[in-house]
Amino acid sequence: PQSGAGLTQALGMNSELLAAEFRAYEIGDRTACVALFDENCPAYFAPNEREEYVQFLDSNPENYVVCLQADRPVGAYGVNPVDATSSTLDWILLSPSVQGHGLGSRIMARVMDELNGLGHTTLHIGASHKSAPFFAKFGAVKISTIPNGWGPGMHHVEMQLRKVPDHRVHA
Repeated sequence: PQSGAGLTQALGMNSELLAAEFRAYEIGDRTACVALFDENCPAYFAPNEREEYVQFLDSNPENYVVCLQADRPVGAYGVNPVDATSSTLDWILLSPSVQGHGLGSRIMARVMDELNGLGHTTLHIGASHKSAPFFAKFGAVKISTIPNGWGPGMHHVEMQLRKVPDHRVHA
């Protein structure tokens, strides 16, 4: 069996692109995060969503996380509790320059770890029709679709990712 760099290479992943640090969002990240939004617009976000994202960042969101490579933000996401059993995934972004190399999967693993840490079983995801296939790879299912719900040509796809409770007996 392969491990480390060999496995990474066999899977077609660039180990340099996978190397990343995560930390809490700071107001000084605002410009870089808006640039990430712009990089993903109109591919994954409708242009009219930009103002809402800027307002979100200006609120200095408590549970927003920035993903850094070489001290440069290349991604961001937030997990926020809704009630005793569920959370929302807020404003997940990843620079197109690092998409397709496993970093999104690392972010989703962190999201699921955060969900577990909160004791939650359901993650609500407001995706677009363009980003929904990414979330489906992790088991998210479509709940509803609102045509042009995010803006012209950008459909709002409401999704849920349910974590199956671990019922194994631990010795």
